[in-house]
Amino acid sequence: MLLQHLRRLVFGGFCLLATCALASGNALGNAAAPPPLADFFANPEFGSVLLSPDARHLAVRVLGPNGRERLAVVNVADNSIKVVAQFDDVDVGEVEWVNPQRLVYATRDRQSAPGDLRYAPGLYAVNRDGSEFRQLAERGFAPNLSTSIYKPLPWHTYLTGQRGAQNSNFIHVRSTVYTATREVDYTALLRLDTTTGRSTPVTPPGKVRRWLLDQDGEPRLAVTKERNLDTIHYRDPASGAWRQLARFDAYLGGKDAFTPLAFGPDGTLFVSARLGSDTLNLHAYDLAANRIDPAPVMALPGYDFKGSLLLRQGKLLGVRYLAEKTGTRWFDPAMAATQAGIDRALPQTVNLISVAPKGEAPFMVVTSYADVQPATFSLLNSETGQLTPIGASQPRIRPDQMSTQQLVHYPARDGLRIPAWLTVPKHSSGKNLPLVVLVHGGPYVRGTSWEWDGEVQFLASRGYAVLEPEYRGSTGFGSKHFRAGWKQWGLKMQDDIADGARWAIAQGVAASDRICIAGGSYGGYAALMGLVNDPDLYRCGIDLVGVTDIGLLYSGHWSFASDMSDDWKQYGMPELIGDPLKDAAQFKATSPLAQAARITQPLLLAYGAQDRRVPLYHGKQFYAAVREHNPQVEWVVYEEEGHGWSLPKNRNDFWRRAELFLDKHIGKDRPAAKQE
Repeated sequence: MLLQHLRRLVFGGFCLLATCALASGNALGNAAAPPPLADFFANPEFGSVLLSPDARHLAVRVLGPNGRERLAVVNVADNSIKVVAQFDDVDVGEVEWVNPQRLVYATRDRQSAPGDLRYAPGLYAVNRDGSEFRQLAERGFAPNLSTSIYKPLPWHTYLTGQRGAQNSNFIHVRSTVYTATREVDYTALLRLDTTTGRSTPVTPPGKVRRWLLDQDGEPRLAVTKERNLDTIHYRDPASGAWRQLARFDAYLGGKDAFTPLAFGPDGTLFVSARLGSDTLNLHAYDLAANRIDPAPVMALPGYDFKGSLLLRQGKLLGVRYLAEKTGTRWFDPAMAATQAGIDRALPQTVNLISVAPKGEAPFMVVTSYADVQPATFSLLNSETGQLTPIGASQPRIRPDQMSTQQLVHYPARDGLRIPAWLTVPKHSSGKNLPLVVLVHGGPYVRGTSWEWDGEVQFLASRGYAVLEPEYRGSTGFGSKHFRAGWKQWGLKMQDDIADGARWAIAQGVAASDRICIAGGSYGGYAALMGLVNDPDLYRCGIDLVGVTDIGLLYSGHWSFASDMSDDWKQYGMPELIGDPLKDAAQFKATSPLAQAARITQPLLLAYGAQDRRVPLYHGKQFYAAVREHNPQVEWVVYEEEGHGWSLPKNRNDFWRRAELFLDKHIGKDRPAAKQE
């Protein structure tokens, strides 16, 4: 019934789950033909599904006839639907429920790249029936729509990304304050009435960078930052006074360091900490004794804890976490039984259940995904067990045409165990294949997890195996793995990547003369250094917005500002990446720019002219240096783009170039290998 009513609403490109498979099958006709490139890089056609606090309504973002995302509210009792927000020149962005009757939302522009953006997201509120619209924050120079006696808040006002109490018309919003050099100075917190637009500031304990609300929606914790030190402050519920809990290095951590995660319904603070363990675990923090409870609430062998609490009606139901894939540990027996039932009904996917915080009605949202399937959304009636499809994020993707992803481990040359993600093309022999070694950016982040990825699946659909190493320095796999990557750009981190390629050859997966290294940001740097360090291994390289010289990250350039903070450059980078004076010789030896004469393999270089993380001069200087002696260099600049491609047209253009480049050098159109 819900699907029938949704079909009556014209959502433009929106494709319902029940009709997606039919539409995709008819469009493709021949199941043996690879899917069109554009299908892998299209914007999602169906956004988030958010239950109201009482679980009686759904807020959904869907495409309108003009191609812009709009906000609709579905009454799950009678299936009535109301579009409550839409714009001609912008999309509805982040959405939160204020209370069971009212929503607050920002905007975003999915049809403009960073260089073309002219306005801030703004902030708006509206009732679920479309009444009582109010503009709460400006969009910069865009015309204001508010008629309140209270002037909208400044353009640098944003949602907190945290669920409030949801029992009044008030929310908390954050206001970012910048220095004269456009760096973030601190973040103010305001209590905002979404019906009048009136706001009052929350008294901070200093220059706060992060605020944490408790389960009653009250500011309870703040993290201030001074130079390289993070200080955690707790606000007493009775007196409202702030007191210091801890202080430690913001970049290097330390044995007593922890990260505040969330407050439980009884006021318990949950944190992630090591406490002598190699991995981060979930712990409760004893606020009375100012110490972490040594017994972990949850530990994930081999993985750092990353996740969130799941609560309803003042009870902690379970924990959402990320290990190899996203999972849920339910403490509540009824929810554990519900999860088991859904997993039996949908055995091929990870199924994540979202509950309403004050859920009076029996409805829950289920988000399902797999390595071969982008996210789909369903509505569960926990009383009847009925699971009703709502929509699919990428309805043109057919799981039966996708390739499976596998987590593997291989030894680095010094014995360190390296996790990696291996995707082998569907319907291939799985042996002697052309291989793309895809290096993640960061580098001090986790690369990926078991999930659908458009870039990887596109490459696999064109016949390439893909290896994604979680080289040393990657986070999420414990302190030893992370710290082993400090000051190892172009050195042991690079060796880990090469060892992965050689492992794939030894396993018989990769053809030794058909390997290309590719990546973005740090991954682009690694692609270039791979060609320098291992010319016998890599036949070609693809650098997407890659760093070309570590020293340039420090020195900057008069023509463009970097978005990396001065504190990070002064306190973080010297320890994790290297000191520009003490490690000058190492910087030169591991600089693709300084080593450009050694790169003779074919190259594809792509940069964004508006990039503030790795400004365009990185690419321009390297391109000028390498093309002096290497005639096989392709160069493309996307004038309106930043650190990556935000527009489908540019994603399509880049990956079409990449496809032709790979086909020429390691694929079906490559020249024959020389015979020894």
